Amino acid sequence: MYFVDNQNHLDPSVNISLETYLLKEKKLDEPILLFYINEPSIIIGRNQNTIEEINQGYVEDNGIHVVRRMSGGGAVYHDLGNFSFCFITEDDGNSFRDFAKFTEPVIGFLHSVGVKDAALKGRNDLTIGEKKFSGNAMYSTNGRMTAHGTILFDSDLDAVTSALKPRKEKIESKGIKSIRSRVTNIKPFVDDQYKELSTEEFRDLMLLYIFDVEKREDVKEYLLTEEDWKRVYEIREEYFGNWDWNYGQSPKFDVEIRKRYPIGTIDFNFNIESSKIKSVKVYGDFFGLGEISDVEEALVGTHFTKKDVKEKLEEIDLKKYFGNITADELAESLFEQ
Repeated sequence: MYFVDNQNHLDPSVNISLETYLLKEKKLDEPILLFYINEPSIIIGRNQNTIEEINQGYVEDNGIHVVRRMSGGGAVYHDLGNFSFCFITEDDGNSFRDFAKFTEPVIGFLHSVGVKDAALKGRNDLTIGEKKFSGNAMYSTNGRMTAHGTILFDSDLDAVTSALKPRKEKIESKGIKSIRSRVTNIKPFVDDQYKELSTEEFRDLMLLYIFDVEKREDVKEYLLTEEDWKRVYEIREEYFGNWDWNYGQSPKFDVEIRKRYPIGTIDFNFNIESSKIKSVKVYGDFFGLGEISDVEEALVGTHFTKKDVKEKLEEIDLKKYFGNITADELAESLFEQ
């Protein structure tokens, strides 16, 4: 097996592009192990509705990346206290969906550092007791496959729950929904001599365990070339750094948002397709001038994000149509949790 060093890139769109490149285009004569740590981000499953999975207001306000991966499964939160492992290998016809095969070395390592209760539970989760610290997924293409998972070592668990908190509003969608679980970091469970390690140090310790060596220089490694990185960034441009991939691949859905304001109740009924507003109807008991259809027509085609909706609302004379309310107030309440 070869280890591939991602050269400490923290941008999830780069790291997932690298994984995709190694899977689809860089065939070596042995399997590949890749680790990466991402800046705060939500990684969406291939078949999920992005907007349904995230607390969009929190995500935008906190500058959290949102990236759709190639594999299925649910949405997961990443930050600098979390690292991902990826085993990339030939698909021998027996290994796909065999999560035990690929998580066994991870569990073995965790047992060796004191996390004795770490175990594979259910289909694809690693847990300590009833709490989950790792979600795992797989993706297969053209006779190759990747089995990847996360390790919550020292993540901000408040951010995990805030960023992935489901929306209160009524959403009707055919996207695959995540199953929320109680989560935990593993840092409190490791032996005392490992509690002061950083996420990077703990990851590097796992690397030595998997390769059964004592020094980093003894790890068998494939070194990425300039040509490799060039292709990685081309993949990023086409997919994981692209709004249309990360949001626009979502299935169409309907969302109803009803809010009470000092000016009265406003009820927005959106039809969203490719994460853009395809149509909208506005109802309510507010007192306005002009035809509310002017507002509805103006919103059609807008990306369904707080930033884009707010910018579009700023172009409209909201006082005329609704009364004394600003674009900022309206957009904030539309995307609040």
